[in-house]
Amino acid sequence: MRLIKHLWPLLISVALIYVFHHAWGVLPPLGKLFSPFQGYLQNAEGAPKAGDTETVLPGITGEVVVRYDDNAVPHIFAQNDEDLYFAQGYVIARDRLWQMEFYTLVSAGRLTEVVGEAVLEYDRFNRRRGMARSAAAIAERLEADTVASRALGAYAAGVNAYIAQLAYKDLPIAYKLLNYQPEPWSPYKSILMLMNMRNTLNGGSNDLRLTQVLAKYGPEVVADLFPGYPAIESPIVPEGTPWDFEPLTVPPVPDEVAARPDSNLLAFSVPAPRPQVGSNNWAVGGSRSTTGLPILANDPHLQLTLPSIWYQMQLSSPNVNVYGVALPGTPAIIIGFNKDIAWGVTNVGSDVMDFYRIRFRDSTFTEYWHDGQWKPTAVHVETYRLKDGRAFHDTLYYTHHGPVVYHKPAEGAYTDRAPVGYAMRWITNETDGADVLTFHYLNRAKDYDDYRAALAYFTAPAQNFVFSSNDGDIAITSNGKLPLKWKGQGKYLLDGTLASHDWQGWIPREQNPTVKNPPRGFVSSANQFPADTTYPYYLDWRFAHPSRALRINERLAAMTAATVDSLRDLQNDNFNVDARRILPRLLRGLATDDSIRRSAEYDILERWDYRNDADAVGATIFESWFDELPAAIWGDEFPRDEQLLYPSLDRTYTLIEREPDAKWFDNVLTVDTVETIDAIICQSFQQTVSGLRERFGEVSAESWAWSRVKNTRIMHLVPNFRSFGRTGIVTGGGGNMVNATSGTHGPSWRMVVQLDGDWPKAYGLYPGGQSGNPGSVYYDNMIDRWAAGELDTLLFMKTVDEQSPKLQRDVLLKPNE
Repeated sequence: MRLIKHLWPLLISVALIYVFHHAWGVLPPLGKLFSPFQGYLQNAEGAPKAGDTETVLPGITGEVVVRYDDNAVPHIFAQNDEDLYFAQGYVIARDRLWQMEFYTLVSAGRLTEVVGEAVLEYDRFNRRRGMARSAAAIAERLEADTVASRALGAYAAGVNAYIAQLAYKDLPIAYKLLNYQPEPWSPYKSILMLMNMRNTLNGGSNDLRLTQVLAKYGPEVVADLFPGYPAIESPIVPEGTPWDFEPLTVPPVPDEVAARPDSNLLAFSVPAPRPQVGSNNWAVGGSRSTTGLPILANDPHLQLTLPSIWYQMQLSSPNVNVYGVALPGTPAIIIGFNKDIAWGVTNVGSDVMDFYRIRFRDSTFTEYWHDGQWKPTAVHVETYRLKDGRAFHDTLYYTHHGPVVYHKPAEGAYTDRAPVGYAMRWITNETDGADVLTFHYLNRAKDYDDYRAALAYFTAPAQNFVFSSNDGDIAITSNGKLPLKWKGQGKYLLDGTLASHDWQGWIPREQNPTVKNPPRGFVSSANQFPADTTYPYYLDWRFAHPSRALRINERLAAMTAATVDSLRDLQNDNFNVDARRILPRLLRGLATDDSIRRSAEYDILERWDYRNDADAVGATIFESWFDELPAAIWGDEFPRDEQLLYPSLDRTYTLIEREPDAKWFDNVLTVDTVETIDAIICQSFQQTVSGLRERFGEVSAESWAWSRVKNTRIMHLVPNFRSFGRTGIVTGGGGNMVNATSGTHGPSWRMVVQLDGDWPKAYGLYPGGQSGNPGSVYYDNMIDRWAAGELDTLLFMKTVDEQSPKLQRDVLLKPNE
């Protein structure tokens, strides 16, 4: 007993050491995490100390100078392109390594390795869609391309040079909290980063939801409520622009245009398109600017996250000098400018994801029926490594359309009870593109011809590339690899047994919608239809709601003597085009109810100036109402639990304006009224006001202010890391405004570039900071300026020796002799 008594403290100490130095479930080793010498305290960063430093790195051939400015933006000067990309990878990894790897784990379907079994189904879905296999094929193909392989290889070597320096204490905090180590980088992982962006911009589909509408109501109703072109639109290529090419013959529309839906389960796996993901860009020509040369603006709208999706930097070598934002994990500048040109991008949003109903021969899924014969599937077994060390195996099947994302035994769908499934044809899985080369060559472009040549390498997702040059040219091109389809192909689920439902080829790149130096003196895009109905090819039946495009184009058309501030002001435009269009009609409907007409909320809406400013109570009421009104109109006939698509806002507005007695307004309320739409308007308004009062109390300028209700927030990529995010950001705007700042999405980078023939003047800002470390002063230091609509003056250096008060410190990267 005496021995046990003396050993007891030792036994407790050993137990505690064991407990605190081992992971338990999702918990990391707490001893290491809380150690003051290697744990989370090591991730605290103050402002970097002034003064020059040197770092010796194996892998570079000459000295590279990295000059950091007062916003922690690196300006990299190298003696050759390979050292430049090496240094780019090294520098970005120092600030964003965890973010880079996290995105690749998402694309590769490997999150379960670091998060746990809770995300296994998400991983399975991502692997079934084929992004990892396609990225591997692209990376392998690019090994034969000298320019691409050198850029990707040098970038990967730079990332790995940084990883090789890391001890546990140096790891980004997310590695410590999730208890894993970074892996070596590779060109394959850079391609996975691009695949992640393809998925973000083109990873959703409404095919099943509209097929359900077709099955329930028939083609006449679909043609009426889901038309192929909106009632009001302002296309990217101005109406009436002639097409100076001889189009290919468009495939004929077959007798059968849709497959029969047999299951709603597909809708639970395939997300709908993300309406919050969009962008604005435009360029005004010299005839509309004070300088006589173009001014270009771009603000891509994405989910707002910390770390920020973009990373600012300048890249300079004897062959290039360019500034802009990079996508962490990939070489080159994605959106930016050099001495001679500027460019930006917005998502096209064309229909490049189609689902084919597949009839398998038997439960082995090894053969499927197509074009009158049985054809073999390709079979791949995927292995998932769970965080606890266990393995899970999943069998994937590929048809000539692409991967089968869902399959099950038939339930009487065919007389022989053959299994059925859905294969996906998705532009993301096309492997013949070299998107990274588009940006490599755009970074070095000098004129319009260089711009067009660079676009030839781009595959997906199709982007509206806006362009301006010192030659005075402005242009915009809806650029990417676009399938040649019969009109309406892919609007519904397609029949995988019919060869006529296959993609029939590709629209020639030189025939993609484009315009150069239009007579109106500006070009612009806001994800709307690329062209009017005279364009000879089918791209999709539905693009972004036209409100942003209408506002941008009406302001640009009225703009003369434009300056940088003119374009910055337009980027922050909070005017609500939808309210201008429909609110007067809605107010007439509300006025039929005396109690509503006498309410404070009605008075506020009637006096509202249609601006979604941060303090606007009218914006709160209107935007909240439009969370209620579509459901009040369409909810009975198109119930969400049946996975039925609602008609668009444009079609809804048109019905309210022009067809108030439409049958769709009849079955919602049991009321004896000639104009039932007014009853719907009144009831939905009362529901909206009641909901707002429950959440925010009685109406007041403070509690109902639009910024408070909207609650713009920028959260960490890991949802559970809530303390690493920012909430309650005071800003106006909204999803359908030019300033498209909603609660969780918005302008992820605002840039305005004024060319002047000698050296551009450029301005930009994004909602975050250069560092991915929550303990850094540069983690979120730009958010408040971004919310206020400000832009930083960007330091674009001519030479490495240039002096500026903005420069704070230099880092010299030296080769290992």
